[in-house]
Order: sequence, then C-alpha cells, then structure tokens
Amino acid sequence: MNKIKIFCPATIANLNCGFDVLGLCLEGIGDEMIISKTAEKGIRITKITGADLPLETEKNVAGVAALAIVNTANPDCGFEIEIHKKIKAGSGIGSSSASAAGAVFGINELLGRPFTRHELVDFAMKGEALASGCEHADNVAPCILGGFTLVRGYNPLDVIKIQSPSELFAVVLHPQIELKTSDSRAVLPNAVPLKDTITQCGNLGGFIAGLYTSDYALIGRSLQDVIIEPHRQKLIPGFENAKNAALDAGALGAGISGAGPSIFALCRSQEKAEKVAYAMSSSYLDIGIDFDMHVSKINDEGVKIM
Repeated sequence: MNKIKIFCPATIANLNCGFDVLGLCLEGIGDEMIISKTAEKGIRITKITGADLPLETEKNVAGVAALAIVNTANPDCGFEIEIHKKIKAGSGIGSSSASAAGAVFGINELLGRPFTRHELVDFAMKGEALASGCEHADNVAPCILGGFTLVRGYNPLDVIKIQSPSELFAVVLHPQIELKTSDSRAVLPNAVPLKDTITQCGNLGGFIAGLYTSDYALIGRSLQDVIIEPHRQKLIPGFENAKNAALDAGALGAGISGAGPSIFALCRSQEKAEKVAYAMSSSYLDIGIDFDMHVSKINDEGVKIM
C-alpha cells in the first residue's frame, strides 16, 4: 500500500478511580486521517480540516508521533498526512491522542507492520506529550488497542488490554468549551492524604475485578474518585448537576472524562444509556452552554483502516 485512510476513535481516560492509568475506547466518535508514502523522506502535514492546528510537523501531535516511529524505523521513504478532525481540541475525549495514535498506526501499516500495537503506544505518547506536557498513555493506549486498557507502569511501558463486559455502554456529554489538559493538571495537589490513596487503590482494584467478572454492581461501586474530581469539578460548569442526573437515571457511575470538560457515565445496556443521556441533557439545558451528547458501546478494535 502507498496510501491509507484510517479511523481514529475518541477515548475516555481516568474513569474516576484510574488517574493516568485507565482508559476506554469509544465507537463511532473519532477523527479520520489519510496517510501517503512519498519518495522524499520526512513527515509533512499537508491538510487539516475541522480545527485550527499547526501544519508544522514539530508543532503538531500527529507530526511528533510520526517522527518518533519514522526515526526508529528509518524507512527509505517519507509520509504525507491529512487530518480531518471530528473530535474537538480540549474536549476531554482524546482529541490529541486520536491524532497521535492515527499517525503511528497508519505509518506502521504502510511499512508492513514492523511494530506491534503495543509498541505503537510508546511512539504515540511522544505526540501526546506535546499537547499535555508529559508522556502518558491512558488515551493513546485504548485508542490503539481498543477496549479498556490499564497502564501498569511506564518504566518500561506495560499496558494491559481488558475486554469490555458485553452490556456496558458509555454516555458522554461534551460542553462546547475548551479546557486544556495543562490547565486541568495545574489545579491538582502535589501531595495526597494516605487515606485517600488507600480508597482510590481499592476502587481501582474493584473496577478491574468488575470488568473481568462482568460484575456491573462492582463496577458501579468502584467508579469513585476522591483525589482528582474534587479539584477539577469546579472547572466544569454544571458538572455536579449532570453527574447527579446520570446517577438518578440509573448510571453505574459518572465523572470527568479525561481532563474535562466532557462528563461521562457508564451504563448497563443501551436502553439505560439512552435514558441517562436524556437526563444529563435535560440537566444541562439551563446552563447556557451548547453541548454534544454521545451514546456509544465500547470499541474493542481501536484505530482501524476505513
């Protein structure tokens, strides 16, 4: 192949109890990218639609991620990249991660797959660092691998994919405001009380156990965040009302998607997810901020060829 068109899905990171280590992949929400081989070496971003982003390779997350894989593979060719953004920047559902993941996936396909999907996560993290100020895999990992992912450690990178329980659906309310990851990180404390750390560790363990055993009640009990949410929720207008509306409508749990401002809920069944989406939408109508609403099953495939 000399040219490839790919779908780069949106993701939800953190999932309350798993700050910087948990993520899931959404279906039907994502960017599109077209990547072509060129005789001239190097990476060139030739077109971007749907967002005002830099075409300069070193200033674009897709470009930086592409450079990381190309510098390692050292192919006798270059690549041109078109990016068609459908995920708004600063939305909290992995906009930068989709670009970074799509770039490395597409180039790997055109090179004959010299790297595994797990190895691609490391390259994509280099692009993610440009957007957030640090390398983290909780969005790029589920985008590339699909399903749920747990980042057990970074030195070396150790990512475990977990298949989603069959009845699990995600709801995402995306307020039409931008909240930069760097700003969301700036409000976080430098130290955490021991009792909160113990609570969060218990919730993380319970959530993983719930996924493996399809114990929806355990998943719901574990979707609690005592460390990050108390500090970030003040940055998101209408968060508390939307979360309470989701829980009252029967969601297993709800919280901040990634760094925000998107608000997510996990539900058992599509029917329940639709009811939760309606309740969250109703709670947000008086805020005076436009919003998008998504209902999605968990995408077990990740980034893919269109």
